[in-house]
Order: sequence, then C-alpha cells, then structure tokens
Amino acid sequence: MQRSESAHISVIVACRNEIAYIHNFLDSLFWQDMGGGKIEVLIADGMSGDGTRQVLERYRRNFPTLLVIDNPDKITSAGLNAAIHAARGEIIIRMDAHTEYAPDYIRRCLEVLNETNADNVGGPALTRASGYMAHAIALAYHARFTCGGAKFHDPEYEGYVDTVPYGCWRKSTLERLGLFDEGLSRNQDDELNLRLVSTGGKIWQSPKIVSWYRPRASLTALFHQYLQYGFWKVSVIRKHGKPASWRHLVPGACLLIGVVLLLGAAGASVSGSAWWESVFITACAVLAGMYFAASAGAAFFAARRGGWRFLPILQIIFATYHLSYGLGFLLGLAYHPSTENRPTRIRQVLTAITR
Repeated sequence: MQRSESAHISVIVACRNEIAYIHNFLDSLFWQDMGGGKIEVLIADGMSGDGTRQVLERYRRNFPTLLVIDNPDKITSAGLNAAIHAARGEIIIRMDAHTEYAPDYIRRCLEVLNETNADNVGGPALTRASGYMAHAIALAYHARFTCGGAKFHDPEYEGYVDTVPYGCWRKSTLERLGLFDEGLSRNQDDELNLRLVSTGGKIWQSPKIVSWYRPRASLTALFHQYLQYGFWKVSVIRKHGKPASWRHLVPGACLLIGVVLLLGAAGASVSGSAWWESVFITACAVLAGMYFAASAGAAFFAARRGGWRFLPILQIIFATYHLSYGLGFLLGLAYHPSTENRPTRIRQVLTAITR
C-alpha cells in the first residue's frame, strides 16, 4: 500500500537498539488486518548501533507505507513527537518495538475509539516470554503485589482507567495536549495520560485490543528498567504537583523508612544508646518481616496460577521490582531540576543510568 497524503491512520513508533525484537514486531505490524483502511507507519530510530536500522531499511524497501526517520535525541518522547509531526493521519496509534500485536490490533483500536468516544484507548498489558527468568518476571508483572492493582495489568478489565499501554488518539487530541514531554526519558505515556485526564479527557481499556509485551529476561535488565521508571516518575509528579496514583509513592516511601530506621540504629549504636538502638532495629525487623510475609503470600498465589517451578525465584523478582523503583524514586527526589546544568560527577552517573 502506498503512503499517501490521505492516509487515515498513522502508526508511530520510537525505537533504539531493538535487534532482538524488531523482526517479530515488524512482522506483526505488517500482518495487520486493516479492512481496507489507509495506513502509514512512521518509525523514529534513535540512531541504533546494533543492526536495527539496517533491518528497518530492508523492510522499508518492501513496504512503501513505512517511513524511517532519525531521532538524534535517542529518547522515546522526542522520537514519538518527531513521528507525530510527520504524520498525515487523522488517527494516531502508538506501537512499541518491544511488543507483538494481534492481527486485528489496529482495527480493534479504531472500533473501540469510535464506540466509546474516549480520548485515548488501549488494551491490557499482556506478556509473551521466552525462558525461565523471563516467564517468572512476566508472572510477577501481573501480580497485584507488584503493580499495586493497576488496571492495565488486569487482562480482563474493561472500562475507564488512568493510563493504558501505548494508545490510540485522534491527532487533534494530541495536538491539543501539546504532544509528549521531551523532558522525560521515561514515563512519557503516564505523563501525557495524566494531562489528558486532568483536563477532563477519558481513557478506555478494552480486552479486545490485544498485544504482547516482551518482558526483560534478567534481574539486571529488570532492575535498570524500573530504576529508570522510579527516577522519572518524580519528574512527572513535580510537573503536576500530584501523583497519577498513590501506588506510585509506596516503594519509595517504604525504602526511605527502612533506610531511616537503619541510620537511626547506627546513630544510636555510635552514641551508646542501647534502648534506642533496640527500638530502631526492632522497627526495621518488623517492616522487613511484614514485607517478607506479603511477598511470600504473593509468590504462593502467583506460582499457583502460573506454575510452581517459579516459586523459588518470585520473591527475589518482587524485591527487584520494588527496590529498583523505590531507589530510582529516591534518586529522583535528590536530583532536583535546578542541578540539571551542573556538570557534577553525580549528575553524570545519574544521566548514564537513567537514559
């Protein structure tokens, strides 16, 4: 199908170094059942150095509807905005290279957008994993203990939500909102949806809109991912003066309390106050015990649902999700925007691990 001025739907994607996933993503994208609708695909590549760009160029030669554009800023929000600016469609559908899509994904997005008259629509965050660790991480991802009851983790939920993965909007809605915030390296979706809801907009989740996210396959990759999420969540809260949900505050608050209790115990020990040292250590032990008990219960129910072979690792995965997010959140609190242009060593390290 030729890319034309009259394209009705623009699919936008921002990617960088996705060689392990780009083939499956592109195949699922170009197998979409459009029912005769006109479509264009705009992929903003963040100067990939792993072969992703070469794959995109090969697909571009076979699929004239595909346009590949440069994203020299190398962050998702800048790439998405570049794609939106170049888009000719009345409807914008965001996709992600780390995800595979059901053949009727685009068609279902359009149906739900028209049926509900919502400002943004999407489906639940389903997962498709390969290997023991990735399956275990995916199983934990869907546990309420991990996500705090976020609706988009529930594959059966249909109704109004505060955010959805990816999204489908009328282009006029995005233009009214001012597109994605390019000051955010992560959480740009949540921030845009918070802006939308704060101005009276509606977001609808439908199980008919099906896609499968590929979760990280190692604890190290998971830790880095959620460290970034926690760090950039602070920027979203600073911008709006409130969190989109109180669940976003829990990991950081619990970690901060634990650190304060440990520091209190250390200070009491140095000062020779055995009573206060005992109080702080006891309080810290109670907090850790409550977390361990909750984690053990969540691991039991998750393993019963997804397989007992995952039970030994689930508590470690839960802790990785929560500690990385909480640590990122606390680092975000310490890294105030007023220090943005100060070339300190701390700033250089934080920039390296959060972008």
